Amino acid sequence: MATQAASQPVPMPELRQRRSRRSALWQIAKKKPVGAVAAVICILLILIAIFADQLTTQAPGAVDPIKNPRLIGPSLEHPFGTDNLFRDIYTRILIGARISLGIGFAAMFIGTLIGTILGVVSGYFGGKVDLAVSRAIEVVLGFPPLVFLLFFVAVFNANSNGYSFKSFFVVSAGIGIIIAPATARIVRGSVLSIRNLQYIEAAVSIGNNPSRIMWRHVLPNVVAPIIVIASIQIGNAILAEAALSFLGLGIADDSHPSWGKMLQDTRSVWEQAWWTAVMPGAAISAAVLAFNLFGDALRDVLDPRLRQSS
Repeated sequence: MATQAASQPVPMPELRQRRSRRSALWQIAKKKPVGAVAAVICILLILIAIFADQLTTQAPGAVDPIKNPRLIGPSLEHPFGTDNLFRDIYTRILIGARISLGIGFAAMFIGTLIGTILGVVSGYFGGKVDLAVSRAIEVVLGFPPLVFLLFFVAVFNANSNGYSFKSFFVVSAGIGIIIAPATARIVRGSVLSIRNLQYIEAAVSIGNNPSRIMWRHVLPNVVAPIIVIASIQIGNAILAEAALSFLGLGIADDSHPSWGKMLQDTRSVWEQAWWTAVMPGAAISAAVLAFNLFGDALRDVLDPRLRQSS
């Protein structure tokens, strides 16, 4: 009886490449242990948001006085306790990660996209284009972020019908507009430092149009600062969504909670039930701190000047 052929072995160059990547990641983790821990926490938060239904045994809006007594402290049955409406806080925090992290990532994407386009165009063309973009950024920065967000949400009635795709997009777009100026300024500065380099001049001399030069030659060389600022902006967006929900203008409802809305719902019982404030507040703090520390470590890794000095 003929034996089956053995599976084809992994080529040596590919095997060496895998080992070199693992070794590089391990070296980075040893040099930046805080950043590595933050990255693990970020990954865990994302996994919790994705698999929240599998990690809970009841609905987030379930009101069951028998199963969930009112204002019960943390225990084995209720790890984070219950709130003033007989709801399990553990379940609501896990499900609430979807709105808090979802809006954080969506706002980061929108803000990074807008900021990158404005920064590349402004830095490459300069002159009147740069002046116009700079003035537009200053107009946005002239408004207090929370006031602008409240105005933006009120204009588009984002919270009129509770949780929906429209309300999710409106809140994400409003936060994205707020964080876009910081991205635009960083990208503009990076573009200004490379637009007069020889390879850009060579691309111009052979007849490439500006859009091709910006897409093929400028943008790939400013990816590192874009990635860094994007990772930091996720935490800022999560904090902005929590503030908006705490003021009662978010998109969360009983079936789709968010961490900021949980704080708003239980603010009247904080003195008698400390866990109703500590648990959602700890979730917000952990997410914001983890993404900020991860972004800071990423900056040290991707910035050649900092890498050489370390």
